[in-house]
Amino acid sequence: MKDFAAIDFETANGSPTSVCSVGVVVVRGGEIVDSFYSLIRPEPNYYAWFCQQVHGLSCKDTDSAPLFPDVWAQIEPKIKGLPLVAHNKSFDERCLKAVFQTYCMDYPDYQFFCTCVAARRHFGKDLPDHQLHTVSAACGYILENHHHALADAEACAAIAKVIL
Repeated sequence: MKDFAAIDFETANGSPTSVCSVGVVVVRGGEIVDSFYSLIRPEPNYYAWFCQQVHGLSCKDTDSAPLFPDVWAQIEPKIKGLPLVAHNKSFDERCLKAVFQTYCMDYPDYQFFCTCVAARRHFGKDLPDHQLHTVSAACGYILENHHHALADAEACAAIAKVIL
């Protein structure tokens, strides 16, 4: 795959609508041509302890952040016409659809591909697991800031360039 946008969301709590950060990496012709990161004020606006332990974000980070529709207005032109790629796409696609619904936005039926599924097919049992950091390392990309949305999107893009 030569043209796509890798996307990653982090959530504040167990609700898929609680996206609190997003990272996007745009790939055209097999090369990264753009990237985007933003904090987002989650809905509902509270942080579960477990989520904070995973990504380190809290209300103090996002209380002044823009709402999802304002952030998506910046992302949408960057990804226009591109398929989306995510590692464990079911999570990121569910979040995207949920926040579109929460804010009464028309969902454009994005085409999603999953690097986790592709990694299982490509590497099979050659890897100890198919987690993002493991697969990205197998594809020659070392993920140094796991669970930062942009770092995870960069790792996902690196994987997609090799196995999709």
